Order: sequence, then C-alpha cells, then structure tokens
Amino acid sequence: MLPVTIALAAPWAVASGQTPPGEEPQLVVRLTQADAVAMPIEELAEHGLRVFTTPFNKLDGYGDGPMDFNDTVSPGGRPTLQGNGTFLRVNGLDAQTCLECHSVTSAGTIPFTLGIGGVGTSNNNALIMPTAMDPADLEDLDEVAGFNGRFANPPFLFGSGGVELVALEMTAELQELKARAIATPNVPVELWTKGVHFGSIVAGPSGEIDTTGVQGIEPDLVVRPFGRKGEFATVRRFDIEALQFHLGMQPVEVVGEHVDADGDGVVNEILPGELSALHAFAVTLERPQQDRATLTSIAGQTTFRAIGCADCHVPTLSTRSRDLPLRFPEVESDMNVNVFRKVDLSQPPMKFERNAQGGVEVPLFSDLKRHDMGDALAENFARAPNANFNRQFVTARLWGIADSAPYLHDGRATTLTEAILFHGGEAQYARDGFAALSDAEKIAVLTFLRTLRTPIPQASGRGR
Repeated sequence: MLPVTIALAAPWAVASGQTPPGEEPQLVVRLTQADAVAMPIEELAEHGLRVFTTPFNKLDGYGDGPMDFNDTVSPGGRPTLQGNGTFLRVNGLDAQTCLECHSVTSAGTIPFTLGIGGVGTSNNNALIMPTAMDPADLEDLDEVAGFNGRFANPPFLFGSGGVELVALEMTAELQELKARAIATPNVPVELWTKGVHFGSIVAGPSGEIDTTGVQGIEPDLVVRPFGRKGEFATVRRFDIEALQFHLGMQPVEVVGEHVDADGDGVVNEILPGELSALHAFAVTLERPQQDRATLTSIAGQTTFRAIGCADCHVPTLSTRSRDLPLRFPEVESDMNVNVFRKVDLSQPPMKFERNAQGGVEVPLFSDLKRHDMGDALAENFARAPNANFNRQFVTARLWGIADSAPYLHDGRATTLTEAILFHGGEAQYARDGFAALSDAEKIAVLTFLRTLRTPIPQASGRGR
C-alpha cells in the first residue's frame, strides 16, 4: 500500500480555486499503519525523519483548541501566552517541529555542531505544567525565582534502539520474576536483571504482590528508560506525549480516528503509521562512540569505577537478542505482543557490537533505574504524584557526554565538574569520592568522560 496524499483546503477561498502557496498543511504525505507494515525499515525511517522535521501549522492540527476551564494545564485545552492563539511556551506549545529541541549534535565545538537528533541547549528547556511563577522573586525576596513546574533539558536520540531493547528485556525478566513470586507464595524474590537490583517482592497466598520492597521502578515492574523521571517504556510512548505537549498534535491512537478531541477543527492529526515511522527513525539512529583510549583516560576510567560512579552509571548492559521489536499497539509488560517489524541493531547505521549470547553490547553508562539525588537537585513540582518524585531521576546515560552540555535534568551544570558536585542522596558517596581526588586524578576522570562522544562524522570538522 502506498502512502496517501491528503491536501486539506485553506480556511478561506480564492477566486481561482487554488490554494495559495504556504497555506496548506505541512505534513502532506500521510502514512497509515498498513503503509508502515508494508515498507522496508529504511523507507519507514525516512518517513519518520520527515515527520520529525516537519514544522506543523494549524492546518495540520498544531496547537490546542478552546481552553478547557476544568483543566487548563493538560494538553488539549491550554490557554496561549497573551492570548496569541498559538504558543504558550511556559507549558508546552513551545515548538513547531521535533527538530527544534533536538538539533545540536555537539555542544563541545565552537560554533555548535548542528544535526538531526541531537540535544537541546539551555534555550530549549521545557517548562512543564507550572501553575505559579514568580520570575521577579516578588513573593518573598529569597533570591529564588519561584516556579512550581518541571524544568527539563532535551537529551539526544542517538542509540535509542539499544536503550529500548535493554529496557524491554529487563522488563521481560522482571515479569518472569513476578510470575515466580506468585508461584511461590510468601517467599521473597529479589529483582535482579542484567546486574541491576530493583529491590524485592513477595506474593501472598492469593497471588497478591507486596511491592513495598520495589526500588527505582514503578510497582508494575516495567522499566521505563525515557524521560528524566523514567516515564516512558519506548520511544513511541515518549513521542505520543511529546507531540501533544510541545506541539498540540493529537495522535489517533490516543483520541480515536476522526475525533477532534481538542476542538481545533482538525482530526487525524498524527496517524498510527506516522508514529511508527517516528519510532523507526529514532531507534535506527547511530549510537554514541568512544574515542581511542589514552593512558590518562584509562586511568580515569579506573578511578571512575573505584569511587563508585559505575555503580549507577553502569558502563555496558548486554542484550540476549539483536532484534528490537516494533509493536502496535504496544503492551508495556510484554515485548512479544503485536510485533510488526524487528530491527537488527547490529546492522548499519546502529552498528551495536554483537556479543556471544546472540545479542548486542549497549555502552550507555546507566542502570536505567531511578535514584534519589538529594536536596540540591530536588524539583518543586506541585503536581508530583508522590513525595519521592521530586528527588528521583533515572540515571543519566553518559555516552555522548562530551558533546551534550549543559548537564543534569535541567541543564543547570555548565561543566562536568559542576554536574558531579551537584550529586547528592544515593550518589553522595560517589560525589564525595570525586571531590576528594587529587587534581591529577580529577583530570584523569574528566579526560575519560570526554572520550564519550556523539556520532558525528569526521567531515563535521570536529577533528577527531
């Protein structure tokens, strides 16, 4: 089946009957799920690149419709800044294309190296769901600009396929451990997967699960590696939320076919096939690379492990399979349901290194687990679901760290040393270990970290 071309008329007519140039939807070639299933993965990823880089306008369905007086914060019924009718910026509706927030492939060059799928720098930070702001600090003059939302810096997309496959396999192993607990009531089961410990569970005689011992993950035992808080199990899930929040583009798989849920006059704003294409684009991007080791960087990596950084920033997680399953619709707890395509992550352009178990090595430097990061990094999100939410973050993936400043969840750290010294809570011991190093040892650790690079061709002029 070939992609369908849809031309929506402009909201006003001209005498010639023709649509004036530029007065039409930007996403013209539409993709159904049947299209996505039928085409080669390379072609599907190309369509995803088109969706990723399309500057949507209101004829595509960009933005929310009339304000929802019962919920003015969630996507679908938000107000706009100064009544401009299009943008809000302080709670989404802050870009027209995904590329605007993911366009810097190296922040370690002057000028920045621009490219598709990179990080967002500080001006791209998202302000998420605030209901109160005091930028002039007039409320209490405490030198803090009051803000009760979340402030998030966009990460890069490189290597997403490997991250997703690791998380899916971890989830599968945790679900097996849940089944073991149910089969052996009153016997605690430790939740180990790929060398990462997520606490323990115990089942009662009727099969009910006591999850009070679960650590760093939701009680459903689904590993969600995407989002600073670990909210999304797959890139597709992340894209669904991002399209609605940033662009006001409503996916059909959320609101229904031919349903104008936000009342903006446009239906079928993002088709399932287009989300499948976006997913395919992201998970087939190249993975970050590591520069050739030197004596100093080798010493730095040894020290990195010795002071405890690698306890959470696990250098490599291995998979059992090379094939990432693309699914629609997705069932978060079962990676084998509704699979319509498999992507071999060892093939170009991903080129993850194969291992002896039939899978690949994913050198992401993370355990994909949430940790309490202490008071210094705690957020002030008024809509937090629980008391721990504001202090917890998924361990940042360090691959590509040399090129992805600014650092930490909100970009507050402009150097790696700053980022390390902001660590607290469960990471306090590693932070203190770094602070106690000699100058030469600190330089070695930082030299090692700066070997972790984004996948930029040599033609970019970075001069590797």
